[in-house]
Amino acid sequence: MQTNSEREASVRRLQRPPIRQSVLVQSDISHTFSTFVRTIALWWPVALFSSGKEEVRDILVEERLGGRISEVWEDGTVVVWGEILNWEPPHRFLMTWTGTPATTEVEFTFIALGPTLTRVTVEHRGWETLSEAQWDQACPRPGGYAAGWELILGAFVAATETQPSGTSQPPGNY
Repeated sequence: MQTNSEREASVRRLQRPPIRQSVLVQSDISHTFSTFVRTIALWWPVALFSSGKEEVRDILVEERLGGRISEVWEDGTVVVWGEILNWEPPHRFLMTWTGTPATTEVEFTFIALGPTLTRVTVEHRGWETLSEAQWDQACPRPGGYAAGWELILGAFVAATETQPSGTSQPPGNY
């Protein structure tokens, strides 16, 4: 007969699948990627999805491998959202996500489906690193992160499609 500690040792952590959300953007891939990265402070719903809420005055993306994504508050406080693990403009970037009790990963991919149509996909993974209590803490809203990413991507689509192509992309990039 197994003891409690033997049973606990033999129980595997729950495997939680990645959260995936995709949207179609009526814009070319370069403009779409550039808008996502360079104007994130304008479209990201900080009141719902940031540490500083109303105190956030900027969101910065250091556009390079090892770069950080951070929110900057009115008082100068900097809260790091994560570090860029893979940087492939205008097609993809992968980052750590420190907004959860244990670090997870978020990957954004941008796929040109035509000259003015881009699919943007977010995959948030690494949930198995969270304990059950951490999972509950990380996803307190109805629908959890799946609903959150859907709302965030919706805000991004609205921002991207209202900006004319080329307004957020300096010459010679991407």
